[in-house]
Amino acid sequence: MSEQNIPVTRGSRKPRKPQKTSKWTYVLVVLMFLFVCFSYYAYQIVYTPNVENKGEPVYVLIPKGATYEQAMDSIDAKKVIIDRLSLRFMAKLMDYPELVKPGRYELKDGLTNYKLIAKLRSGDQDPVKLTYTNVRLKKDLAQKLSTFIDASPAEIDSLLNSPSFTKKLGFDTTTILTMFIPNTYELYWTTSAPDMMERMKKEYDNFWTKERKAKAADLGLTQKEVSILASIVQAEQSVHADERPRIAGVYLNRLKRNMALQADPTVVFATGDFTIRRVLNVHLKTPSPYNTYLNKGLPPGPINLPSSTSINAVLNPEEHEYLYFCAKEDFSGYHAFAVTEAEHRRNAQRFHAAMNQRNIMR
Repeated sequence: MSEQNIPVTRGSRKPRKPQKTSKWTYVLVVLMFLFVCFSYYAYQIVYTPNVENKGEPVYVLIPKGATYEQAMDSIDAKKVIIDRLSLRFMAKLMDYPELVKPGRYELKDGLTNYKLIAKLRSGDQDPVKLTYTNVRLKKDLAQKLSTFIDASPAEIDSLLNSPSFTKKLGFDTTTILTMFIPNTYELYWTTSAPDMMERMKKEYDNFWTKERKAKAADLGLTQKEVSILASIVQAEQSVHADERPRIAGVYLNRLKRNMALQADPTVVFATGDFTIRRVLNVHLKTPSPYNTYLNKGLPPGPINLPSSTSINAVLNPEEHEYLYFCAKEDFSGYHAFAVTEAEHRRNAQRFHAAMNQRNIMR
């Protein structure tokens, strides 16, 4: 048999040598690994929530002229950012250092880096809910308003005391407080002091509807006079609003008869000592245009910022013949009303006796 026909056994076949892995394969694997890691980190940076405030509303204020670093420091100070490095990375990626805008921004729970930076760079502010109550003096109002907008108390106070600016709004420096009707108003923190005043004038005009103006005219009062009287009514009855129309009726009856209002709250305002709880004869002698014991008619300006409830009480007074009232001796916060002075004196004696018993001297 020839050699060509001799079968070759399997055991006689030479084994193949394993092929060597190319170095480019290792490079490709490393690159793929890095790509996966980078993609994951990029996903984390962009889409993973990076704000955690435990459900509490948190706001950051970025003033006019603030730099990128100042803005980021203000955000860091709130201590609600989980990963500050990733936030700064996203900020740089989105060109925020060149697009810093002033404003008041809410750092909402669960915000991603992308959404937060997009909000900041677009200037998408969250409005401020402006409220003001329990205000007697212009300086107090200026202080309170300055907490809602990016303006100092001095700047606001200067406008309240500016004859030219208050005249532009239709008031003077004494009656300007009647323009502020307590409520809740929305505006932006970046609103300037003059713009805020203009906004309050628009709200004032909206409040004084044709119906309210007509009621004021029927009473023979201007809008400002209604607010001034309402401030006295509110000071007399700050607890039980349901009694304000009756108190308003008393003062309107006295005005019609050309009687001095003799309102104790105006005396307290005249003294400037708001800790007084018992008005004494010495207080009644305080020289001031606001002292309605010494001066007939209404004082030149309000003694507080009356609420819409108090203003409406003056515009819708209870019709009666009462000319006097004093606090009830049960200290319920309600008043005893009288038609005659003799009846009023008896009511007052009972109240003063109760005060003496409680040793309330002032």
